[in-house]
Amino acid sequence: MNNVFLLAFKIAFQALRNHKVRTGLAVLGVMIGIAAIIIVFSAGEGINNLVLNQIKSFGSDIIETEIKVPSNKKGLASEQQNSINLLLGAQITTLTLDDMEDINKLPNVKNSYGAIMTQEPITYSKEMRRTIVVSVTASYIDIDRAEVEKGRFFSEAENKGLSQVAVLGSKIKEKLFGENDAIGKSIKIRKTRFRIIGIMKEQGTVMAMNFDDFIYIPVKTMQKKIMGVNYIQYMMHKIKDVSIADITADDIRILLRENHNISPPKNIQKGWADTGKDDFRVVTMAEMMDVFGNINNYLTLLLLAIVTVSLVVGGVGILNVMYVIVNERTSEIGLRKAVGASYSDIMWQFLIESSLITLAGGIIGIVFGIIISYLISIGANSYGLDWSFIVPIKAFVVAIVFSTVFGIFFGAYPARKAARMNPVEALRHE
Repeated sequence: MNNVFLLAFKIAFQALRNHKVRTGLAVLGVMIGIAAIIIVFSAGEGINNLVLNQIKSFGSDIIETEIKVPSNKKGLASEQQNSINLLLGAQITTLTLDDMEDINKLPNVKNSYGAIMTQEPITYSKEMRRTIVVSVTASYIDIDRAEVEKGRFFSEAENKGLSQVAVLGSKIKEKLFGENDAIGKSIKIRKTRFRIIGIMKEQGTVMAMNFDDFIYIPVKTMQKKIMGVNYIQYMMHKIKDVSIADITADDIRILLRENHNISPPKNIQKGWADTGKDDFRVVTMAEMMDVFGNINNYLTLLLLAIVTVSLVVGGVGILNVMYVIVNERTSEIGLRKAVGASYSDIMWQFLIESSLITLAGGIIGIVFGIIISYLISIGANSYGLDWSFIVPIKAFVVAIVFSTVFGIFFGAYPARKAARMNPVEALRHE
C-alpha cells in the first residue's frame, strides 16, 4: 500500500512540475485565500488587544453613564439603533449635572465628572480650525489619567462661575501657536473668547480619538454661554471598591430611573440590557470589554465568511485545472488501467495532485499572511497605535483545515471521473 501511495505521489508531483504555469495559477488562488485568513485573524487579535488595552487605561475602577435613545431592541441591535439615532441628530436632554450630584452620594462612588463633547470652530488670530471641545467639570483632572504639563486645569469655582478659560491638548497647541507660549493668550470658540490657562501632556490616540487635539473648557460655560442647554452627554464615575462594581452600576440605574420617572423593570437585568424605556446606559469597564470582545468575534466571523468566497474561487480554479489534467492524460489513464492500475490507484493519483496544489498554496499563503500581518502591525505602530503583532494558533488550524478540505473537495470529482474511465475508450482518446 505504501509503495502504491508513493508511486502515486511521484506521478502526481511530476505531472505538476511539467505544467508549472498552470499549477502556479491554481496555487495562487489558494494562496490568496489562505493569506487572507491569517491576516483576518491577526488583525482581529491586534484590534482586540489595542481596544481592550485602551479600555483598561481608563482603569477598572471607572463606571460610565451616557445618554441612550430608548428602544425595545436588545443587545447589539439596541446599540446599533442607538448609534444610528444619535448620528441622525436625536437629542436626549434628561441627563444633568443634578443626576451626577445624586450619584456622588452613593456609598461606593468616590467622585464623578460630567461632560459634553462637540466639534467646534476654533479661531486664533487668522487661524481657524475645527476640533473637539470637551467641556467637563473640574473633577475631570482628578478622575481621568490625563495630566497638565504647563499651567493648570480650571477649578470648580471657575466652572460654577461660567469662567471663559480653556486648557489645550499638546497637538492643537502646536497647530495654533507653534513654539510660542500659549498661556495667557486667547482663542475663540464660536464667537466666545476663552483665555488659555494650561497645556495638557501628550496622551496620544485612545479609542480612535486623538486626545492631543482636544480643548477642555468648563461644562457650565459650554451649557450657558455657547450651547444654551442644561443637559450633559455622559458621566464618568470613580468607585471605591471594584469588587462591587456591578452592584454600584445597578444602584446608579435605580437612581436615574427614579430621577427620570422611568418605571423599574419587572425582572432586574444586569449589564447593557435595560427596560427599553431607559434614556441612559450604565456600563462598567468589565462589561465594556466583554461587549467589545463579542463584537470583535462577530466581525472576525463576518470577514472569514467573505474570505471563504476567495477560497471558493481558488477551489474552482483547482477544479478547472484538474479537469484539464484529466482530459489531457486520458490516454495515459487508459494505459495505466489496462496494465492493472485499480480504481483507487487512479483516485489517489489525482487527489494527491489537487492536495499538493492546495498544500503549496496553503504554505505560501501562511507565510505571506504572516509577513503582511507583521507589516500591518509596523504601519499601525508608526501611527502611534499600540498594535500587537499576534498570529493565533487558531489561524493556522483554520488555514490548514480549509486548504485540506478544499483540496479534497474540489479534486474529488475530477479524480472520480478519471478513476471510472473505461480503459478501452480512454486508449482510443486523442
